[in-house]
Amino acid sequence: MKLLKAPLMAAMAGVSVIGLSLVGGADTQAQSTASVPVDVWALRDVVNAVQISPDGKHLLVHKVESRDGQYLLEIYKTDDLSKPFRRLNADPMEILSAQWVSNEFIFGSAWQVKRSTVKGPEEDVRDYLAYSYSLAENKFSRVDGNFGIVNTLPNDPDHVLISTGSAVSDPTGVDPLAAFRPRSYYKFNLKTGTRELVLRTGGKIRSVSTWDNNGNPRFAVSPDTAAGKYIYYYRKPGDSDWTKFQELDIEDPKNTYRVLSGFHGVVGFDPDNPNLGYLIDNPNGEDKAGLYEFDFTTGQIGKKLFQAEDADVTGVQFHSIPGNEKLVAARYPGARMERFWFDEEEKALHEALEKQIPYAWQYRIASRSLDGQTMVVTNSGPHDPGSFWLVKDGRLAKLGSRNPLVNPEQLADVKYIRYKARDGMIIPGYVTMPKGKGPFPLIVQHNGGPAVNGMVSYDEWGQMLANAGYMVFHPENRISTGWGQKHFDAGYMQHGLAMQDDKDDGVKYLIEQGLADPNRVAFFGWSYGGYSALVSLSRDEQLYQCAIAGAAVADAEKQYLGRRDPTLKTLDEWNRHRGGTTVNPISEVAKVNIPLLMIHGDVDRRVMYYHLKDYQKAFEAAGKTGEFITLKGADHFYNTLMFTHQQQLYTKMLDYLANDCGPGGL
Repeated sequence: MKLLKAPLMAAMAGVSVIGLSLVGGADTQAQSTASVPVDVWALRDVVNAVQISPDGKHLLVHKVESRDGQYLLEIYKTDDLSKPFRRLNADPMEILSAQWVSNEFIFGSAWQVKRSTVKGPEEDVRDYLAYSYSLAENKFSRVDGNFGIVNTLPNDPDHVLISTGSAVSDPTGVDPLAAFRPRSYYKFNLKTGTRELVLRTGGKIRSVSTWDNNGNPRFAVSPDTAAGKYIYYYRKPGDSDWTKFQELDIEDPKNTYRVLSGFHGVVGFDPDNPNLGYLIDNPNGEDKAGLYEFDFTTGQIGKKLFQAEDADVTGVQFHSIPGNEKLVAARYPGARMERFWFDEEEKALHEALEKQIPYAWQYRIASRSLDGQTMVVTNSGPHDPGSFWLVKDGRLAKLGSRNPLVNPEQLADVKYIRYKARDGMIIPGYVTMPKGKGPFPLIVQHNGGPAVNGMVSYDEWGQMLANAGYMVFHPENRISTGWGQKHFDAGYMQHGLAMQDDKDDGVKYLIEQGLADPNRVAFFGWSYGGYSALVSLSRDEQLYQCAIAGAAVADAEKQYLGRRDPTLKTLDEWNRHRGGTTVNPISEVAKVNIPLLMIHGDVDRRVMYYHLKDYQKAFEAAGKTGEFITLKGADHFYNTLMFTHQQQLYTKMLDYLANDCGPGGL
């Protein structure tokens, strides 16, 4: 670790970190209709995180200062934001994350590329370390390994709870076996950098999903393959063993929803009664998951606190002052991530912030001082790539942006729609609307998953395409999470079938509404969306002029065989049907009837590079028309795509759509 001395204040001072002034003022109207350069879209997040210390005296800023630079950490005194108090980096590694865990200590992780090839699924080319930084001593402590924070342990200022394999969270949530891989949990000593084992999972307990603020494991799930059950367990504070909560039949596909949704389970505790928890579940055949009380003394589900009509409760919100564990809201998807409030004081505070922050959409109090007087608020949405705001002494000031070179007026509105699929199922979706009057050329965009919620807040890819004049449709096809169990279950064994029909039916809906030009439609997807793009190449009713497949699962059967765990029967069956027993793109190349652009990183750990090479070989042998592009050194996930990767990707995409997407381009 190194301590930087030469202050560069660009991100805090209204000037971009690559040396260009922010757009605005008299040029705003002209800029609102101007095309945003590819090099602006391709920037890594300029300001990645801002957080206030618990005493409100210091501010950390995680930022990058050039398009090819590495992230560093700046610490400011809140009574003097004119210059950083400390500047830190991790050379030769890069600071990946940072957060205050006490007034004195920051905890985070760092990474460094150490290998040039990926030898197996989920094998990273990077090495990781966890660190703590002492503000008082201006000193780092470190432990090598891929560790992430589980709980800040607010009642133990010298320690935090960390776990293995979690420095980088899975942003797609599409590795269904991840939750059942054994993990080790440690108390990490912030002063010495040493760690003490608290719990190692495996055997009876495979995954601990919930810990309390005192470091007690409270809720867990584990498969019992011999009994053919998924078993959920709970513990009261001080218990040395686990009590069974419920069993689910492994052989019943309807139970897959609870396992793969990612939001079922205990999500918090009553601050006045540690034996009363808050549980997200859909008991007794309920379609939509709601928020319930859970009694740890009896193991029974209690009063229903909230349930939305059209969506699952997917999370909760606690009081914004650290250490106050009061439940204040339930969260659920809709036009944006909506809140059902339980606390009028927090509701009033958030409504006041919404009125003050320009283009407020997905806004939240990201951190707040213990006295409540100082806070950092974040916002993102269709007209905000991600902004950071300081509230201090009753005044609001903008600190920085994830992309300060994009004028909000250059960005496009996003509309929330619900349309009927051919079998009558209602499908939610999001449409990014370009400026001007339709009908517009349309691009269907689907990213990772598919068992995820794809709610669109700020989507860089969709905004880039809309800025180029394309309308972008983001369907929440069946099996997407957050829309109820029936919506999820309807996607079982339907990869490339009804799930693909949902996308096509959305295209037809937008054409019928007069919004989309039926002769100018393309498909773009990444990961599972890349798989869908390949499936679109051979549709019998062909709605598309071309497809762009990024990081695509091209050989679904080979993907399945390389990752299977046959002891987890239902998940193995789910993966098997996802893996080619429905539609496997590499087996369909003879049916391809539109042009293809396929793009893949050569160190992709989630969908390995062989997918592009194998598909290209089969594709060219069949005499089909396509282009195949390799992103050298690129992994699967957004935060692993550097400026040069995104510059290459975006430049090629826009050129291909304009010139090579069917006759005359799109």
